[in-house]
Amino acid sequence: MLSRSIQRAVYGSRWHIPRVANLSTVSHTIETDNLPPPPHPRKHIPDRQRRSEPSAQSEPPPLLSTPPSPSGTETLPPPNAQSSPLALSDSVRDLLPLLKAQAPHYITVHIHGKPYLLTQGDTLRLPYLQHGVEPGDVLRLNRAINIGSRDYTLKAAAAPPNPKLIYNMNQGKHSYLDERIYVCRAVVMGVESEPLRIKEKTKRRQRKVKTVKSKHRFTVLRVKEVSVVA
Repeated sequence: MLSRSIQRAVYGSRWHIPRVANLSTVSHTIETDNLPPPPHPRKHIPDRQRRSEPSAQSEPPPLLSTPPSPSGTETLPPPNAQSSPLALSDSVRDLLPLLKAQAPHYITVHIHGKPYLLTQGDTLRLPYLQHGVEPGDVLRLNRAINIGSRDYTLKAAAAPPNPKLIYNMNQGKHSYLDERIYVCRAVVMGVESEPLRIKEKTKRRQRKVKTVKSKHRFTVLRVKEVSVVA
């Protein structure tokens, strides 16, 4: 009985073992001389951006600048200027001065794929409203298939067949004269509008009637000049 009570007292008691603090050889002082330098602050930069940064040794390329003109305006080349010389056959070169001397001239121009036979002084009303123009603007018509006078006519060569445009009949059907041969200018006169039209639309076995109003506008041009310059 005595041995059992001794064993219960021994195993049932709690042993308190003191913990040993961690020891270090670094001296903890308040002197600032022994403190390591603070790390340099730097933002996080992804690797792709670091690779694209130029090196410190490379110098940036110099910027090219042109001095402004004193008048404030610049002379730009025409948009349709061609550097190649004008190629004409011998017969056209011989008869072109005769066509130039015999006035007045007529010309057949294409505007959005539709032909118009014009002479100087004619008034042309386009079947649509031309956007981006105002009354007084001068337009150059540079899609002509022929130009002529009373005795002479200069026609454009036939367009070669294009199998890729076999399903589009409006493209690849005509070839145009070189715009350096002639000059055709038209002045925007204004805009005309048709009377208001009202149309009633209905469907079968329905009592609803829809009223549609339409009033189209058209741009009016006056041909200012038609001449041969080559």
